[in-house]
Amino acid sequence: MEAPAVVSTGYDVDLLCIGSGPAGQRAAIQAAKLGKRTALVEKRRCLGGICLDTGTIPSKTFREAVCSLANHNGLLRPGTAVRTGLEGTRRPSVEELFQGVGLVTQRESQVIEQQLYRNGVELIRGEASFVDPHTLAVVSEEGRRTVTAANILIAVGTTPALPPGVPVDGDVILTSDDLLRLRRLPKKLAVVGGGIIGIEYASMFAALNVEVMLVDKRDRLLEFLDRESVDELMHQMRGRRVTFRLGEAVERLDVAAGEPRQAVLHLESGKRIVADHVLYSVGRIGATGRLNLASAGLSPDDRGRLAVDRQFRTAVPHIYAVGDVIGFPSLASTSFSQGRLAACYAFGVEAGPMIEHLPIGIYALPEISAIGAPEHELTQNKIPYETGIARYREIARGQILGDDSGFLKLLVHREDQRLLGVHAVGTGATELIHIGQAVLELGGGLQYFLRTVFNYPTLAECYKVAALDASNKLCA
Repeated sequence: MEAPAVVSTGYDVDLLCIGSGPAGQRAAIQAAKLGKRTALVEKRRCLGGICLDTGTIPSKTFREAVCSLANHNGLLRPGTAVRTGLEGTRRPSVEELFQGVGLVTQRESQVIEQQLYRNGVELIRGEASFVDPHTLAVVSEEGRRTVTAANILIAVGTTPALPPGVPVDGDVILTSDDLLRLRRLPKKLAVVGGGIIGIEYASMFAALNVEVMLVDKRDRLLEFLDRESVDELMHQMRGRRVTFRLGEAVERLDVAAGEPRQAVLHLESGKRIVADHVLYSVGRIGATGRLNLASAGLSPDDRGRLAVDRQFRTAVPHIYAVGDVIGFPSLASTSFSQGRLAACYAFGVEAGPMIEHLPIGIYALPEISAIGAPEHELTQNKIPYETGIARYREIARGQILGDDSGFLKLLVHREDQRLLGVHAVGTGATELIHIGQAVLELGGGLQYFLRTVFNYPTLAECYKVAALDASNKLCA
């Protein structure tokens, strides 16, 4: 695509991005590639924003350590419950679990800094706040400076939300931002909140033979996902000694005296839970509190999020917002695309809309991934469909991996056999989903999978088996 000619605007830069997470970094680089004067402000110690500092990358690096150590010690075997005799197995230390996190984040931060440098993006260290709709003040240890911009992009991400009165101390009472500072591996962990982050960490600690209790006010977890997938996830987590307290709310939280200190959760139902640590994971709020948005003419909602139109413009036309700060889907993968598109929209470059079908990846143990509609949504919308299921135990690669409980489900339209959705749970699900994503986005369907030859032995073979299952049902 050809970018419009650069026109002097009288501002310091053409685009100023606040935040260097996936959305901010991609917007800055895209604007620079369009020949625009671009700057990026970051207040954190490392580039990459929350995603790289305390969020996606650290949690997934931790997950890899959990998988490696748990498999080595015999604690983790997909599809099987905790076995007797494991209580004497050596528990890994927190140093072992976290030793790779610092190295990965440091290297990723360096990659981002090099990308910004190669593309001529000015990096400004410090905390930004609005002075007026076109001016930001940036405060750092070196002092205060102001920057003016023709266009401004807000990509500040989110911070953990807490119920009123919860005494988070970073030791016994934790948020996901505090987990990397754990001093010891708990024997008992209570997780309050069964969203994506809570489920992921609950399953990781359970795989380390930690007794986990998960409390959530909802009667059903991860309601936006395929119900069979969620049921399988919960089944495997129960097999690793996770106790689910659904439909329950925390009334009060105390920290008992003594060494080591322990948390006591009092539920509204009268139940009492004692744990070494409590992880609060009850959602996240937009990190907009210190931006002085009122000076820019903007007001966030009660969760700190900003409303935007289809081109990511806020109520002030030259100010854009992307990433987690605008709410759903709040995924790093979608934030990359949102940032690039917003930069194109800001300078009148045709880039098309966001794609309709966004992949979801939940890095629990086991993984869950999805693209397209789940069964209950199709049923509610009265769309006729058929299912095709392939179970890992039927696939040679599944046997090789020792995963006998994973599965892949195809949903196809009964009339024209178009692919409507793909849902996977088990080893490699977040990678496996991308085959279905391509077929769905290109408007393909059942016949593609029936004709295609997949490498053997691979998990991708699940698509062939699932397609044959759906075809048999349609012919019955």
